[in-house]
Amino acid sequence: MLEALMKGNEALAEAAVRAGCRYYFGYPITPQTELMEYLARRLPEVGGTFLQAESELAAINMVYGAAGAGGRVMTSSSGPGISLKQEGISYLASAELPCVIVNVMRGGPGLGTIQPSQGDYFQATRGGGHGDYRMPVLSPASVQETADLVYKAFDMAQRYRTPVMLLTDGVTGQMMESVRLPGKKTDDGLKPWVTDGCNGRQRRIITTLYLDPAELEAHNLHLQAKYAQISENEALSEGYLLEDAEVVVVAFGICARIAQTAVDNLREEGLRVGLFRPVTLWPFPGQSLEDAVKKAEHVLSVEMNAGQMLQDVRLSLSSREIHFYGRMGGVAVSAREIEAEVKRIIKGKVR
Repeated sequence: MLEALMKGNEALAEAAVRAGCRYYFGYPITPQTELMEYLARRLPEVGGTFLQAESELAAINMVYGAAGAGGRVMTSSSGPGISLKQEGISYLASAELPCVIVNVMRGGPGLGTIQPSQGDYFQATRGGGHGDYRMPVLSPASVQETADLVYKAFDMAQRYRTPVMLLTDGVTGQMMESVRLPGKKTDDGLKPWVTDGCNGRQRRIITTLYLDPAELEAHNLHLQAKYAQISENEALSEGYLLEDAEVVVVAFGICARIAQTAVDNLREEGLRVGLFRPVTLWPFPGQSLEDAVKKAEHVLSVEMNAGQMLQDVRLSLSSREIHFYGRMGGVAVSAREIEAEVKRIIKGKVR
């Protein structure tokens, strides 16, 4: 067990090593570069391979190769870099190759800013690349949870043979908190897809090309069945002071961390406010959200974007009016702003 004061990006990297990751391929971009710097030193210490690729496109295809050979592999980037990886992520999903992809979000669109944002929600939860694929997306709200979810991401990736994304942001990646990391995990799972030489067995072929439409449709139906299984089994959420809440704030990642402070402050003023936090953004915990707000009069989605999670909240609560408050362009929402918005809603003075 390691207990230390660590930056979010560094805790994520150390957790990956302890979760069995031995291969990393990436390309620098703020605000995730500390993750690369840490792994450049740490992976060789455990016999692993760190390689700074010539581009994000090269990095994601190296991930494909390492996963196909049976390695526990990870890559990381921020919004513009993840955009460049999308074709490779689609290939990984089709080939059913497990890996972990980290996106430390920054402001956009375009080059945008190095400041934190949550503007990549659509990119992460709607697939991002081409074709009918989905990808589990985990969203931490603290440095400790960042480390904890790394273990879950690697396990989920191998269990379902799929890419898994850890969607964090510049605040969580850069801030320092106390973190406890468990001991090392051995990667000893069975891997029937591995292309490691036939050795007397029937050869294995990893491909994403199906020229026969009926064969490709059958493959797609297989993938959809797997995604349905993930949706049923893996949706995660956290509730805070929901039992008597008249207003429920829905937020993810660092926004949920800020919103919890706002909820505490509003409770001190006698207002019955609670917080619902999706931990998995896909699958979105819609049923849990519906159950959490049954007694509430108002629901407020708070995000650092133009209202991307808002679509999933509305789909989950189709019969209710949903309020929204967001900031964009790398501007972090504040607890005071959330408090003011909740009070406006309660007083019926919604903008």
